[in-house]
Amino acid sequence: MNTLPKSFSPWCLGASLYMPAHRHDLMDCANGEKLQSLRSMIFCTEDAVSHTEVDSSLRHLGLCLQGFRDTPTRFRFIRARNPEILARLLELPDIEKVDGFVLPKFNETNFHAYFDQLRGTAFKVMPTLETPDVFDVGAMKELRQGLLQDDIFARILMLRVGGNDLMNLLGIRRPRNMTLYETPLGLVIAQLVTVFNPYGFSLAAPVFEYLDDAVTLQKEIRLDLAHGLIGKTAIHPTQVPVIEAMYSVDSEDYEMALALNQSSSPAVFRMHDAMCEVATHKEWGQGIIDRQRYYGDRRAFVLLEYTESPCLTDVAQVSDRMG
Repeated sequence: MNTLPKSFSPWCLGASLYMPAHRHDLMDCANGEKLQSLRSMIFCTEDAVSHTEVDSSLRHLGLCLQGFRDTPTRFRFIRARNPEILARLLELPDIEKVDGFVLPKFNETNFHAYFDQLRGTAFKVMPTLETPDVFDVGAMKELRQGLLQDDIFARILMLRVGGNDLMNLLGIRRPRNMTLYETPLGLVIAQLVTVFNPYGFSLAAPVFEYLDDAVTLQKEIRLDLAHGLIGKTAIHPTQVPVIEAMYSVDSEDYEMALALNQSSSPAVFRMHDAMCEVATHKEWGQGIIDRQRYYGDRRAFVLLEYTESPCLTDVAQVSDRMG
């Protein structure tokens, strides 16, 4: 069975690409013979597959699984259409060659129908929040309590936000040249972040459905990051490098992150004309370090010195702090 790297971070997944489960070159994509740069992919048996194609898609997926090779740094998931389809997927020979499942339309109603089947397995899951319950903060808090159970929390990689489904419930669609954060969904995403992130959950960013507007896509990714979202689902391979380039780390942010995670750093210091406070910025710093590990720097840099401030602690050079 595939096992996740011991140093696993949600940042490993990058821009996950959805593809229908009946895609003819699915096995080549899974093994990296096609779309070699992908970090993760999601084979969809839900929205990308019509009702009449479900059975044939499952047969095709079952045949492809036989040819899946081990991919330690390439993550493969299946988006189950519903709990009944999950049951059929779990019965497929070689299903252990995937890393886990995306659970669509996830809420209290189907909570046990999904998780009872996964008990005793090693599969990781990504529940998708995309039902009317998402607009009810009380319902989301109740869902959070269920997900915090030890045996369940341990298998959750992240929670996905179903942007288009939520917009559909509101009877609207994201206008062109506009980010999700300029629509009512911006408030919903902010609310989900405050409900789930403080409890150790990561949230993935919704898709951007226009392929001819990289400028707005980049703007939206900046806002995703500002809201603490990790990873953005891609709907086309051309979006993957655009998304992942935006995850590369500014050199000044990386320097501050390293300093914040040094045990010898003072409680508060000034760096790059910003206050750095270990007690309140250390978690942000660890996220920056994780991002840099997978996506690198935006430009080469030379470590700079801390600068003195009359109101912030004076410290030695960064290089001294890092040995």
